[in-house]
Amino acid sequence: MFLELIGTIFAGFAFAGVVLVLNKLTGGRLPKWTTPVAAGLGMIGMTIASEYSWYDRTVGTLPESMEIVQEVKNKSYYRPWTYAVPFVDRFSAIDTQSVRTNDQVPDQRLVDLYLFGRWAPVTHLPVAVNCAENSRANLVDGAEFADDGRLINASWYRAEGKDSIIETTCGV
Repeated sequence: MFLELIGTIFAGFAFAGVVLVLNKLTGGRLPKWTTPVAAGLGMIGMTIASEYSWYDRTVGTLPESMEIVQEVKNKSYYRPWTYAVPFVDRFSAIDTQSVRTNDQVPDQRLVDLYLFGRWAPVTHLPVAVNCAENSRANLVDGAEFADDGRLINASWYRAEGKDSIIETTCGV
């Protein structure tokens, strides 16, 4: 975040500098308001470019074992251009190398789900998936394992249609 702020400030200075050079070359014929407007437009442009490139930059740093299972695109009234071209500001990914099975419960798999957000720390969430029943459960407060490996005290979510988390986990 700090580096993006520095980059935005430098973009403002760069755009203002270009206008100052153009003003010098034209003999001072440009109106005085063009320099601060150029600086503001440069900063806005840098911010927009940073927002739209965040997803690709972040995904590019992930290991090959991470598979994207969901993207959340952002549209905001105070950013009217996002209605034409929304940008991804959150996504979730599964570490396919983390899929674990238990021979006693063959239809049940455990996987690590990671939640990424534009201005949020990465969140790790262990998830249990039952491939036979097309359901999944977040392994949070109260979820325990029985002696035979079955999951007890878990809140299962049964997917009515396709669920990318279940499909990805069961396809591994």
